[in-house]
This record gives sequence, C-alpha cells and structure tokens, in this order.
Amino acid sequence: MNSKKIDFSVGLFVLVGLAAIVYMAVQIGGGRFLGNDSQKVTAVFTNIGGLSSGSNITIAGVKIGTVGPITLNPETLKAEVALLIDEDIELWDDATAAIKTNGLIGDKYISVYPGTKIEGISSPLSGPIVDTEPAIDIESLISKFASGSVIE
Repeated sequence: MNSKKIDFSVGLFVLVGLAAIVYMAVQIGGGRFLGNDSQKVTAVFTNIGGLSSGSNITIAGVKIGTVGPITLNPETLKAEVALLIDEDIELWDDATAAIKTNGLIGDKYISVYPGTKIEGISSPLSGPIVDTEPAIDIESLISKFASGSVIE
C-alpha cells in the first residue's frame, strides 16, 4: 500500500511539473500554443547596428512581433530583415520601419509605421518595406562630437 502511495505522489509531481513547463512555454511564446499566427514581411536596411533575431517589433510602442532571420543581399549589400508580425496587423504600401534603441545603450528593436489606408488610393503592402531608417551608431556620433566634426 505504501508503494502505491509513493507511485501516485511521483506521478502527480511529474504531471504538475509537465503542466508548469507547458504553461511557461506558452507564456514565453506570447500566448501561442501551436502554430505561428504571424505574417512574414521583409524590410531592407543600410545598417542594422546591433539588431538581432528575436528583437521586438512595435507599432506605437505595442509589441506586434519579433525579428526573424537577418541576411545580407549580395547584390545590393543591404541587410534584409525578416519581420514576423501578427497576422491581424495590416501594412500598407507606404509602411515604414526604423531601428530604435531602448534607452541610451539598450536593446535594439524595430518600430513600424503601418502606412495609411485610403480607399481607392492605397493598397496592401505587397513587397518589402524599403522606406526604412537605419540604426544610429552611437560610437560614431560620440567620436564626431569629440573631434569637433560637423554631423551632416
């Protein structure tokens, strides 16, 4: 009888542990259990300055996705950044993206302006976001100020 009690306790402990792991995985995954309810959009940047896969993507400060793989286009020598954005977010042909920094030397993230929906004029985004603002290189700014150079 004592052996059955121990077996039951161990089984219950394992089940509670597995439930806790599944719960944490769902929380870390942004509330998504199975599948990925996101759309992939590409943004082209001249300089990504420390941006990495997994960084946040925001609209008006609200997280709407994460940065996917980042590749270098060998023909244009520009960085192509995959944006994995919630599928219910609509982007229009005048959408823009900018690499921003949390604080002075914090993590990099991408801030997206979704564009403007105007009936009969604007259309949904069909290609990459090319109107982008690259990351600001703090080191070069400091060195320019220190040497007295004029920023152009």
